[in-house]
Amino acid sequence: MARIELTVDGAKVSDDVEPRMLLVQYLREKLGKTGTVIGCDTSNCGACTVHLDGRSVKSCNVLAVQANGREVTTIEGLADGDQLHPVQEAFRECHGLQCGFCTPGMIMQAVDLLGENPSPTEAEVREGMEGNLCRCTGYHNIVKSVLHAAGGAK
Repeated sequence: MARIELTVDGAKVSDDVEPRMLLVQYLREKLGKTGTVIGCDTSNCGACTVHLDGRSVKSCNVLAVQANGREVTTIEGLADGDQLHPVQEAFRECHGLQCGFCTPGMIMQAVDLLGENPSPTEAEVREGMEGNLCRCTGYHNIVKSVLHAAGGAK
């Protein structure tokens, strides 16, 4: 077992974990952060995207021990109480989800994308979101949601 200490959604946590435990497993199984979805276990789909020290990562591709001493934000930590994050609100307003399975990862990636480029073009949104897959939609409303959050579409 390895001892880890990290901050998750603003709360300091400390745990003993198996060195091979994935961050996605730690978040879901140990902390109950089930908004972080296990999709493919191969880092292809992006459903498990979280922020690690403010940057998006696919948590199925990160060991929990690699997060030691770092800050993790999950979809549950994005809102401010009952106030949705602007990207969450944009996905709601623009119907940027269908079944909702990929939505947490899409939102987390979109927040990172907009942090790097607050006024992206449609092409830049499509490129910036390409590591996150959605099996239900044609991505039109996802792109529209990201642009809306950026203030570029209504």
